[in-house]
Amino acid sequence: MTCRRQTKTRWGFEAALKTAPKSIDARAGARHRDLTLELGSLMFQPGAGAPHATDLERGRRPGSARDYIEYTQLNQHFDVLQMLSPSVEPQDVETHLRHYFTTEVQLTHSDKFPFVFSRGTPQVMDCFQMIRDFRGLTDAEFAANPHCYTIINTNSPRTLDIPMAQGLIDFARHGQMSIVTPFTLMGAMAPITVAGAITLSHAEALAAITLVQLVKPGAPICYGTFTSNVDMKSGAPAFGTPTHFQASLAAGQLARLIGLPWRSAAGSASNLNDVQAANENQMGLWGCLMAGATVVIHSAGWLEGGLSVSYEKIVTDVEVLNMVAELCAGGKAGADEIGFDNALTHVDPSGHFFASPQTMARYNTEFYEPIVHDYANYGTWTEAGAKDATTRATQVWKGIVAANYQPPADHARIGALKEFIAKRTEAGGAPPES
Repeated sequence: MTCRRQTKTRWGFEAALKTAPKSIDARAGARHRDLTLELGSLMFQPGAGAPHATDLERGRRPGSARDYIEYTQLNQHFDVLQMLSPSVEPQDVETHLRHYFTTEVQLTHSDKFPFVFSRGTPQVMDCFQMIRDFRGLTDAEFAANPHCYTIINTNSPRTLDIPMAQGLIDFARHGQMSIVTPFTLMGAMAPITVAGAITLSHAEALAAITLVQLVKPGAPICYGTFTSNVDMKSGAPAFGTPTHFQASLAAGQLARLIGLPWRSAAGSASNLNDVQAANENQMGLWGCLMAGATVVIHSAGWLEGGLSVSYEKIVTDVEVLNMVAELCAGGKAGADEIGFDNALTHVDPSGHFFASPQTMARYNTEFYEPIVHDYANYGTWTEAGAKDATTRATQVWKGIVAANYQPPADHARIGALKEFIAKRTEAGGAPPES
């Protein structure tokens, strides 16, 4: 009996992995924002799901509707962030109406791939209808490709609670994408070793993937991991640690073993945007990059182990993501780049290349132009006010928010969206299910 039960379990996983798509074409609001999620592709999204917002001018505070809008504006502005994230909880919007607000903001302030929380079928169905109608899609067109995604966290160890299971079912039935992500903190919700925690995480992810494929074979599903350790002195989550890095490397090998696109994460446990925050985020980020992650969540802005998202840290982290993008673009080494005629032989021994034809043709475009880093010498920097990177980042995000860019949209569809929200609000909305 035991052998038969184990055989059936293995068969279920194997069958699910055969039908789960290895490549997912995700549709954004604009065609140039569409994404293909598969092993070998790379995309970033900023910090997500925080209850608090923080910046230098207004301090740390509960997340608000204003913060949610401004974070969406920042996400839209930076091309290196390809997916929208559930940045902060707008706690001044009632929970039975919050999904209307967040979906409307994503649709009207961005044309990137949107996020929908799985907080019960009624809320999910509302969001699906809003996205479908705003995009001008039929039911069949909406179901043919994912037009939004959700993140499903297992309740480790070995628990998939009702709202998360229902979310997997709802998204699978309608052809929308789930990213299943066990949150296995070593020493707390998972074994204290990397090997033990990753084994638990993998088992939980496979169980969720199997559920999705049982609901609808071929439904889009991403393998996900978020494995790090806790500080054993306090029990607080820690990120960007050596064990976090090692766990990402192990998860990448398992993702390649099953062949699915997968999500990993960076992040920081620091309480402010300081050198600890930068070190932790980069350690976590490079773990994801070396492991071949498809989606890197919490790649910019995350502080306090997810309790807050920082405006300034979004900017300073995006600087690093931009540099990663430059590295991924690669470098050319043809005749024009070598510059034998217009650089090497053009400059005499002991001369300089500042005025060579090659330099003059490329000086505006050859190197990455930073958005917040300052390469000026000490004297020039001091004369400009001796501002550190975090202070300079404040001016960057304020300029983006003040510009208040919104992508082109059909005014009739915006009107219909607002009318739908008004009618559903009058009818009582949809409270989250637990």
